[in-house]
Amino acid sequence: MNENRLQQELQRLYGSQGSSNAAPPRAAVLELARPADWGALGAVWRGVQSDLGLPAPAIAVNGRDGFQLWFALADEGLAEEASALLQALCRVYLPELKPATRLRLAAPSLDTTAPALPPQLAAPGQWSAFVAPDLAPVFSEEPWLDTEPGPDAQAEVLGRLSCISRQQLAEALVQLGGATGSEAAAQPASPRPSTPVNLETRDAKESEPRRFLLRVMNDESVAMALRIEAAKALLAAPSQP
Repeated sequence: MNENRLQQELQRLYGSQGSSNAAPPRAAVLELARPADWGALGAVWRGVQSDLGLPAPAIAVNGRDGFQLWFALADEGLAEEASALLQALCRVYLPELKPATRLRLAAPSLDTTAPALPPQLAAPGQWSAFVAPDLAPVFSEEPWLDTEPGPDAQAEVLGRLSCISRQQLAEALVQLGGATGSEAAAQPASPRPSTPVNLETRDAKESEPRRFLLRVMNDESVAMALRIEAAKALLAAPSQP
């Protein structure tokens, strides 16, 4: 297992190697919990990309009761803008939910209550972990892994992501009507309806075991417990060269 690779990806995206519970300096987190609801948070994940043109945030299960979206910022010093982004996303995509109930928002700051970077042991036998988009739906009932996720698999998930630039963040805030200071928009902009995102894995070089696990995981006729076990096996498996 290559833990250095995972640390490098965490440093590249969030400015932290995940070795402590300190808030990463370039991460903004939107969490939906009690209960976990990927249907609702998935709409945010899709809208961020299709409506706002932002890089996809990382998806994580928090190891207890919910899902998280981890936004990677290219620069430090964007706490105000990141906070405005999270609030605007909740207002536009999750209007029926309010922070401090099922939503948790964490912008980069010295706030020690911010979530710790996955993977972490959140409860006995329950690990937080980054998950690929096509694995997220099967964790709605149990948003955790019961064994420590493999660092190579975690690095593989993060390796496909990129950071949000200062300019991209400013443009998204204007479009959402949540810009700060002189960038504030006169009228809130209504995002275009989200375009469905194809979440199927397309890698033609996947091994037969991986294809089998994906088939099990995506087969709604299979018992949910078996689909969850298939998803966990995919996350724990070493990445393909």
